This record gives sequence, structure tokens and C-alpha cells, in this order.
Amino acid sequence: MELTTILFLILSLISIGSAVMMLMSRNPVYSVLWLILLFFTISAHYLMLNAQFLAVVNIIVYAGAIMVLFLFVVMLMNLNADTEPMKNYRLQLVGVIAGGSLLLILVSAVMKIENNQPVMLMVGDYGLIKVLGKTLFQKFVLPFEISSILFLSAIIGAMVIAKRDTPSQITKGETEKRSS
Repeated sequence: MELTTILFLILSLISIGSAVMMLMSRNPVYSVLWLILLFFTISAHYLMLNAQFLAVVNIIVYAGAIMVLFLFVVMLMNLNADTEPMKNYRLQLVGVIAGGSLLLILVSAVMKIENNQPVMLMVGDYGLIKVLGKTLFQKFVLPFEISSILFLSAIIGAMVIAKRDTPSQITKGETEKRSS
């Protein structure tokens, strides 16, 4: 077997294992950490497909920003085992049966595939940042500039909204200072 095949199999096993552990973990913080590992292995798959830009964006956007938001939500929810509602075991049984049925369908579909030739991906240079940059700044320069202006206006609008004094923040003394 080739090195890329071995690396693909190892990354796939880590991906599947971290996805299962994310679902099976009882602690929500551990689930988020397993999901971060899953995002990193998916980024490694992108690197194997010669899509460096997607790999970097996946790490920055998903493993960076969205996982931080998930952690904040989990921490703010203050999940306690004492306040957790009673679990419906019939619903869990239905979920296990549905998941097992889906697994059987997927396994039977994979078993029916005739594999006479190995699958080879001819990726080329389409995922490289250099090619993406040339395409973005040659063919799509006007939409790129318009979207940057829209993002800039959204950032300025968010700053204006965040800086605006609400009536609940203004005290009686500040009201008197403003009126004089």
C-alpha cells in the first residue's frame, strides 16, 4: 500500500472515532473538543486533496471561531445533572434502531460496489491558493471589492450599535449633564 493510502486510512479512522466519541461523550465540553479534533482531521483530508485554502479556512473558521462560540454556549448553559430532565428510553431505542438501519443500508450499498479498478482522484492545481487568488483578482475583482465594502459597512454598523447609549445605561446625573 502507498503512503497516501495509509495516511488516508489513519485519518479516516481518527475522524470516525472522534465523531463517535463526540456523540457518546456525556460532558458537553469534551464533545466540543472531540468535534475540534474532527475538524482538524477533515482539514488534513483537504490537504491530501491539494486544497490548502479549504484546509486553512476550515481550521480558522470552524475549529477556531465556531468552536469558541460552542464553548461559550456550553459554559453559559451551566448544565447540571440535577436539573436534567428525565430521558425517554423509548426515544433512545427508536434512535438506535434508525441508526442501525442506516448503517445496514450503507454497508449493503458498499458491498454491492464492484471494485475492479482503484479510484484515483485527478485534482490538479484547482485547490491552490495561488490559483484561487488569480481567479479572484482577475475575473471576480468587482464582486470582491463590493463584498469588502459591504463587510466594512457591517463592521462600522456593529460598532455604532455597540457604542450607542441605551436609555437604561443613562443615569439621572448623565441626563442632567446632557440637558445643560
